[in-house]
Amino acid sequence: MRVPFSMPVRVLVSAGSVLAVCAGVFVFAEAAHWRSSHRRLGDCDVADPRRRRSSRCASRHTATMRTAGSDQIIVVLGYANRGQRPNGINRFRVRAGLRSNGINRFRVRAGLRSIDPRARSSLLIFCGGVVAGRTSEALIVESFAREELGFTVRTVREGQSTTTWENIANAIPIIDRELTPATTISIVSNSHHAEKARDHLWQMRPDLARRLVRGGDYRFGEHPLVKPIAAVRGLLALRALDREDAKHAAGH
Repeated sequence: MRVPFSMPVRVLVSAGSVLAVCAGVFVFAEAAHWRSSHRRLGDCDVADPRRRRSSRCASRHTATMRTAGSDQIIVVLGYANRGQRPNGINRFRVRAGLRSNGINRFRVRAGLRSIDPRARSSLLIFCGGVVAGRTSEALIVESFAREELGFTVRTVREGQSTTTWENIANAIPIIDRELTPATTISIVSNSHHAEKARDHLWQMRPDLARRLVRGGDYRFGEHPLVKPIAAVRGLLALRALDREDAKHAAGH
């Protein structure tokens, strides 16, 4: 005897399975990006950079600092750009460095942005040399921020670097020039790329890395189709980076 409505039941079961898989992928991607956005941050108290924060927060991987009253330095990493206009990834990174407000003519793609209106001062460092086109990434994203988003906060271009390591190495002299006792530093990109760059800063200048705070790279539910792929690639890259760090530490 055939069971009535067996086909609709099978369809519903199949649809439920697909939804469960999609939900699992979504949760995995969100968790991976959220975790990465909270890792390899600083541990110092900007009121007294010589003093660590409480032991509960003084962790290279989990600590955060408040930016209210600080002198913010925000490093925006570039991404290979073939044309004269910023591609989607670079546009996202610019927006990730901006707080959501009326000057953004486009739909704001990042939630809690890096610039804190309560900060004493803010400086954006746009990084990226000529990689895939004829114009430096730094110039492209800065022009986009000023001409299309109406951005007016002080900026500096670092237009020589072609790798993430060089992004940080070339940004350090600018940071040193602008450094004050109350300076906080954030690095803006996608969550995993920003974590990789923070690791580089820890390797090059631990004194500056202690000032690292979260950037505006993570927002729940944003880019749901891109995040799973970015999470897998980012986690693999960070795993390779951790292995390199372990070998470097063992060598010393």
